[in-house]
Amino acid sequence: MPDPLSVAGHYTRDGLIEAIVAGLDRLGLTPETAGLDDLAPVDEFHIGGRTATEAFLDRMDLDPADHVLDVGCGLGGASRFAARRYGCRVTGIDLTQVYVDTGTVLCAWLGLSDRVSLECGDATAAPYADGAFDAAYMLHVGMNIADKVELARELYRLVRPGGKAGIYDVMRVGSGALTFPVPWATQAQGSALATPREYRDALAGAGFRIVAERNRRDFAVEFFARLKAASARAEGPPPLGLHILMGETAAAKIENMVENIARNRIAPVELIAERPA
Repeated sequence: MPDPLSVAGHYTRDGLIEAIVAGLDRLGLTPETAGLDDLAPVDEFHIGGRTATEAFLDRMDLDPADHVLDVGCGLGGASRFAARRYGCRVTGIDLTQVYVDTGTVLCAWLGLSDRVSLECGDATAAPYADGAFDAAYMLHVGMNIADKVELARELYRLVRPGGKAGIYDVMRVGSGALTFPVPWATQAQGSALATPREYRDALAGAGFRIVAERNRRDFAVEFFARLKAASARAEGPPPLGLHILMGETAAAKIENMVENIARNRIAPVELIAERPA
């Protein structure tokens, strides 16, 4: 099972800002002229990217008065989207220091440093007070957290009564050994997949009430088909994309994830839970 140090090591990449600046240059953009949507291909590290983020977070009923926690925020793409779209204040926490440092620079580029704060830390032992947040969400994070019960308890502690917790994770939906590497793990010991039922049980056991669930397998299949077609037309990866984060094994990781989804071993699943008032 993964530990925090190995998880951070798996995602750490050198020269992220330089790679993003180079990608922007190929697009005819600079840090001063790039917008939120321009960065989405590289700062939304989950199946479906910005489209998935929007569909998921729209179900959270966020508003400008909310202080929201982005658990496992990565480069903070979803944090910045939430702050811009809903007007809320967002705190992001992630194990990987280079992601936090890079994301903080991107917030400054977009003029969102006053509403988005990214910090390095462990989602299962977050340095925040009980009930500090009106809502919390995580996108493709639980696959690296072995103890879903402790994760759910920490989410419950951090969200105020009446607040919501949203999860959009890759989950186990069928049998069969997974093909590795995948985006979240190079080998099986780095992966901590769980079934939707295990997530639901952990959330309910912590005190949450499940209010919505949605399997996004069909969406994922269509997303990767479009991605493959676009890559074929362009004869290579785009100037900005998740290959920058995944390194030289990016193609194998994506190919294996597509295979695992196609064989119905895994699927991205949304869960929305509410802490009773």
